[in-house]
Amino acid sequence: MSRRASGLAILAMAVGLSADPGRVARGQALSQGYELERAGRYADAAALYFGTLRVDPVNVPALLGLERVLPSLSRVAELLPLVQGARARAPQSGVLRGLELRVWAVMNEPDSLAAAARRWADSVPGSDAPYREWGLALADRRLFDEARRVFLLGRRALGSEGALAVELAELEERTANWEAAAREWGRAVARAPDQLPNAASQLGEAPAAQRDRVARVFAAPDVPPPARRLGAELLLAWGRPGDAWALFEPTLAPPSSDAQTALRRFADLAGTVATPEGHRVRGLALTRWADLVPSPLAERARAEAVRELLTGGDRAAARLALDRLVVDTAGPADARAMADAGLLEVLIADGQLDVVERRLADAAESAAGRRLSGDDRAALRLALARARIARGELDRAAAALGDDSSVAAIAQRGWIALYRGDLSGATQAFRTAGPFAGGRAASTERTAMVALLMEVGVDSSPELGAALLTLARGDSAGAILALRRVGGRLPADRGRGEVLLLAGQIAARRGPPLDSIAAVLFAETVRLGGPGAAPAAADLDWARLLLRQGRAAEAVQRLEHLILTYPESAFVPDARRELERARGAIPKS
Repeated sequence: MSRRASGLAILAMAVGLSADPGRVARGQALSQGYELERAGRYADAAALYFGTLRVDPVNVPALLGLERVLPSLSRVAELLPLVQGARARAPQSGVLRGLELRVWAVMNEPDSLAAAARRWADSVPGSDAPYREWGLALADRRLFDEARRVFLLGRRALGSEGALAVELAELEERTANWEAAAREWGRAVARAPDQLPNAASQLGEAPAAQRDRVARVFAAPDVPPPARRLGAELLLAWGRPGDAWALFEPTLAPPSSDAQTALRRFADLAGTVATPEGHRVRGLALTRWADLVPSPLAERARAEAVRELLTGGDRAAARLALDRLVVDTAGPADARAMADAGLLEVLIADGQLDVVERRLADAAESAAGRRLSGDDRAALRLALARARIARGELDRAAAALGDDSSVAAIAQRGWIALYRGDLSGATQAFRTAGPFAGGRAASTERTAMVALLMEVGVDSSPELGAALLTLARGDSAGAILALRRVGGRLPADRGRGEVLLLAGQIAARRGPPLDSIAAVLFAETVRLGGPGAAPAAADLDWARLLLRQGRAAEAVQRLEHLILTYPESAFVPDARRELERARGAIPKS
């Protein structure tokens, strides 16, 4: 039995029961029948349903119960005269009409099914129900081509391009025709925008290989705004916020309440994309939403947009949002505080560090400073310290942190100690901060650095600190050279492999210009061997580099070497996955 019939059974049972004692008794009998079904006693359940229908021939729950149990008993034909008799007594019942169609379909009588459906359609001109139930009855029998023809027949008969679009969309999904499903969902949401969440949920399941084709459906020039918004939501769900905004933004003209609602939804969905581009796009959406809502919502939205745009690295858009943000005494206090903090973040991003330093120092005396919360001050001091580090100004970076004792500040002091060459101080600070400072990526980076410092095993190394500071300042090429020098001076069993591995990883991230240097560094790390994790990690990174270069056979050699040489390594599961990929990339002879 279909999900539609199950839902109708529940509804009909609820409607069929009343204060009438006879109906209550029949309702109790139907409940017993359902329990017999659950126990697999289909013949007993059928007998109970037949008995109910002898007393009440139009009892819909009993008829639907027979629809469920008789196929298992190979007795479906017994249901047809009962359904037709009930329909004669209640000719306007769409439930009974639909049940009749499903019975004809189960009996594999396509001509009778078509005739019954056409009689129903003639009796209710302008209704899509006959074509829907007809097509679904065929689809439930996996007669997909016939079902598609029926839905399209209904569309022509009703004279509406969007008629039966949901049914056609779901049918195309069942046949893995995702591009056609996207076109039908586009028609469905254009006709009924409240279908958008359902459409986005279902199309979101499209295989990765089909997603570009689905997205192109919604980017066509004649696509109506609701369908374009559907495409934008899909792109957000697939982690492509920039493309999503490019598709969504043209739907906002002219301004309307509909656009306002859509913008708010888009901004909320963009908030689930935890990437810089996701933050940037959310900031852009909030900025546009602020233009459509009254105060104080507008000011709060712009203040939040500034934060999102800065996190996303779009300083120009953040400045524009700040320029439009009114922060006088009439504005809401929380929006003014966010704007003050946002302005200082913009100044940090612009490199006006001395200005920010003075404003933070004078915070107690200024109105803007008093508006900053303790969390905002701490976040700004951390941002200022990072900006000072990027300039190589370690003393001023430490001074920017002041007496902040938070785990985030402790972690930042650890980096400052590291860049000064104080390896033991850095290790202690990183361990104190633990996994609680920053996000997962920051915690993983600190953990990896502690592992490297433990392998080096010395309390102080100004050379290593200087090399890592070069990396922190954005000079990857200089950092690679400096790390190679440091690694070359370390004993083979005291961190040389780990430092060379780090240099190789930095080179590999730079891409083709430094691929050859990365390969040399990985090879040297593997040659050194040793008990640490560096040789296995180098084998894995080397194999990935070879795969990226299209050298799959060589990558297989590296991965097999890793698996056989370091069978207990934590990198073996990743190596096995890469090995499958590498073998799949080797052409068959």
